[in-house]
Amino acid sequence: MQGAGKTAIRKVAVLIVLVLALSGCGRSTPLLAVKAVAAGVPSLAPFFYEGSGLGHDAAIRPQTVQGSLQQGDTPGLYGGTRKPTVCDVKQLKAFLTDPTNHQKAQAWATALHITTDEIPGYLDRLTPVLLRHDTLVQNHDYKKGNAVSFDSLLQAGIAVLVNEQGLPAVKCSCGNPLRPFTDDTNRISVEFEGGNKKWRGYERSSVVAVQPAPRKMQRLVLVDVGDPARGMDRPVGTTGAHDKTFDTRKERAVPELAGTTFGDASRRLADAGLAVGYGGNARPPDDARVTASDPPAGSRLGFGAYVTLSVAEGRSRGASGGSSTPPPPTTSGPPSAPPSSPSSPASSRTGPSFSAPASTSPPSSAPPSSPSTTTRSPATSAPATRSAPAPGKPATSSAAPPGKPVTTSAPPPSAPVTASAPPPGATSAPATSEPASGTPATRRPVSSGPASIAIT
Repeated sequence: MQGAGKTAIRKVAVLIVLVLALSGCGRSTPLLAVKAVAAGVPSLAPFFYEGSGLGHDAAIRPQTVQGSLQQGDTPGLYGGTRKPTVCDVKQLKAFLTDPTNHQKAQAWATALHITTDEIPGYLDRLTPVLLRHDTLVQNHDYKKGNAVSFDSLLQAGIAVLVNEQGLPAVKCSCGNPLRPFTDDTNRISVEFEGGNKKWRGYERSSVVAVQPAPRKMQRLVLVDVGDPARGMDRPVGTTGAHDKTFDTRKERAVPELAGTTFGDASRRLADAGLAVGYGGNARPPDDARVTASDPPAGSRLGFGAYVTLSVAEGRSRGASGGSSTPPPPTTSGPPSAPPSSPSSPASSRTGPSFSAPASTSPPSSAPPSSPSTTTRSPATSAPATRSAPAPGKPATSSAAPPGKPVTTSAPPPSAPVTASAPPPGATSAPATSEPASGTPATRRPVSSGPASIAIT
C-alpha cells in the first residue's frame, strides 16, 4: 500500500509540473509601446522651437528592406539632397551654447552621454541626412528641465543628424537628441496619435533599427532622394557642399577575397560599393580567414548588394545582439527597392548595437559618461531572444529563410563590419576606432499581443 501511495504522489507531482509548464507557455511577452513620429509634424515637447527653421523634412516613400537591423555605414542607408537647408547645425550650436539655455543644454548633453563643453565639437562631427526607411530610435522630449526618453518610430523623410558611426543623433526640426533603439524590433506596438496619423506607404516590413558601424567613418554614401540613380559621397561633418556624385546603376565586380582576412574583405567590399554578409549567428573576427564568397569573384552586382563571406571554422566570436537576414546575392538592381525581412536585436546591452543593412542602403560615437538621468516609464525590457508571435496573428519573423545567409549584430567591439563606402573611385577610406557605448534606458511595454503593430 505504501508503494502504491508513493506512486500516486509521483503521478500527481508530474501532472502539476506539466500543468504549470503548459500555463507558462501560454504567456506572451508584452509588446513595447513605440510612438509614431510623422514627417513635418511638430513635437509636443521639443528642445528647440520648430518654427525657426532648424530642420526641414521631405516627402519620401519608405524603402523596403531585407532585415530590420541596418548597420550605420551601409551604402545607401540614408538619403541626401542638394538643398543645403536640411539641418541648420550652426543655429543649433548657437542655441545650445547660449548661457541662457544652459539647463536645456545640460539635459541635451546628458541624453547623448556627453558634457556641455563637448557640445560644439560633437555637433561639428555630425552629418545631415534624410531617413530612407521608417526608423526606430530612442527619442527624447524636454519636460521640466529634463530629457525624457521614449521609444519612437521616425517616418522616412525626416531630417536627422547622424554621427560618425551612422547612428541618428539629433532630429533636425526640433533638436531633440536621439539614441539607438536596442529592444526587439519584432515586439513593438506602434501608436499613431497626437497628429501623427498612419502615413501613406507605411509597412511593418519597412521598419528598421540602426546599428553602429564598427569604426568611425570618414564619409557617408547616400542616395539622392530626388533621383535614386545618383549617389552622394558625403564627407562626415559636412552639409553637402563637398559631395561627390556617382551612378548607383553601375554594376560592381566582386573582388577576389579568398585567402584574405574577414576585416580586409569587408573593407574591400565597401570600397566597391557592396555590403558584406556572413552565415551563422556570430560575426567572424577581423582576422578570420576568408575561404570563399557568394557570389564568387568577378560577379557583377548592383550598388549595395550583399556578398556573403565564408570563413575557416573555429574563427568566430559570439554575439550578444540580435540577428538579421541579409538578402540573397543579386546580379543587378538600382538602390530604390530592396526586398524586406526584419529581425530582432537583443534588449539588454551595455551599448547600442544593430546590423544587416539593406541591399540599397549606407553611425557618432559619443564618449561614455555617467548613466543618463533621463526618465522612462518602469517596465520589463523586451527579451534578448526572438519572440514567437501569438497564434493566428500576423508577425514579422527574425529567422532567416532557408538557404539564406544570416548576419548577426553584436555590441561593440564585435559589431559586424559592413563599412560604408562609395563605389570604386572614391579617394577616402574609413578610419578605425572603437565604437561608442551607452546604456539604454528601460522601455515601456504595453499589453501582451503578437508581433504586429497596434494602431491607436
